[in-house]
Amino acid sequence: MLLPAGHDAYIAAFQPEVQILLQQMRAAIHAAVPQAEETIAYGMPAFRQRVNLVYYAGYKNHIGFYPTAAPIAHFADDLKGFKTSKGAIQFPLDRPLPVKLIKRIVKWRLKHAEKQ
Repeated sequence: MLLPAGHDAYIAAFQPEVQILLQQMRAAIHAAVPQAEETIAYGMPAFRQRVNLVYYAGYKNHIGFYPTAAPIAHFADDLKGFKTSKGAIQFPLDRPLPVKLIKRIVKWRLKHAEKQ
């Protein structure tokens, strides 16, 4: 499998209804960290600002969001109702993305990544 050349190519590989959600995810992250560089890491779109901050990916039934473990633990109460694991959050395709929450998580991640 060829790795996508960038976020646009990655998103274009999905069905139109999934593309919309992936574009919303991309825009939310970009709004939260406008100085971050878009890159591809581990075959997924990622945002990097000194370190890889967050990743996102499309799947058959959800959008995966990967902000690392610490933000997931910090925002655990806000994430009730979403499937989570140590480093991932699943946003179902049949529900609107929680854009405000995504932005808060990304900003928190940037703040704490800068302390590393």
